[in-house]
Amino acid sequence: MSQLLHFSEHTLQEVALLFMATIYFFRIRWYLGFTLAKERQPPTGLGDTNPKKGSRYSLANIVRPWDMESTRTRPLMYAQFVIFHLGVVASISLSFIIPYSPGLLDSSGFAALLQVLTGAAFVVGVMRIIRRLSDTYIRAISSPDDYFSLILLTAWFAFAFLAAPNDISGGEGILLAYFILTAFFLVYVPFSKISHYLYYPFTRFYLGKHFGRRGVYPIRKKPAYQTGK
Repeated sequence: MSQLLHFSEHTLQEVALLFMATIYFFRIRWYLGFTLAKERQPPTGLGDTNPKKGSRYSLANIVRPWDMESTRTRPLMYAQFVIFHLGVVASISLSFIIPYSPGLLDSSGFAALLQVLTGAAFVVGVMRIIRRLSDTYIRAISSPDDYFSLILLTAWFAFAFLAAPNDISGGEGILLAYFILTAFFLVYVPFSKISHYLYYPFTRFYLGKHFGRRGVYPIRKKPAYQTGK
């Protein structure tokens, strides 16, 4: 292993991680500094829910596609969402496995699993790029960051797919590109829309708390007049 590859796998990743963690610390601290608005409406509903139930329901909404019309009526879009984010998890995990637990990749089955996840995520990324470019409505609301992030993520999946075997017999170019790209993401993500996941727990918690108080969350499966019987 060359000194450049060793630097890319260790020092570069550690500095980038520390940078991202520092930015996230200050952003969360800033976010928590806001005073929540006082509820002006008294509790409503049938009394079978409350803010705690609403918060739990809202936080778990991501794993219940049947509760959202957008995913219930378009299951393929939800499947793409799951595959894309599993690819993100696999690609991030690989950046820790190669430098710190490379022995895990000695198992051809485990390396193949990572390649299946990152390869499938790459395909979904390409589909999303085409959809963003071809759909008039999505194109109208897309910013340069949307295109840049999506294209870069898709390229990252491709390099993760190629890097998963952790084989430098043919040269170090693939691993170098993968780790440099990973470090770039760690620095770039806190300033991009990709950081939406950081706010998900907060927004879903407060949204669920509010609608739980109003008797809306959890959403009932049948009309209120039937629920009351």
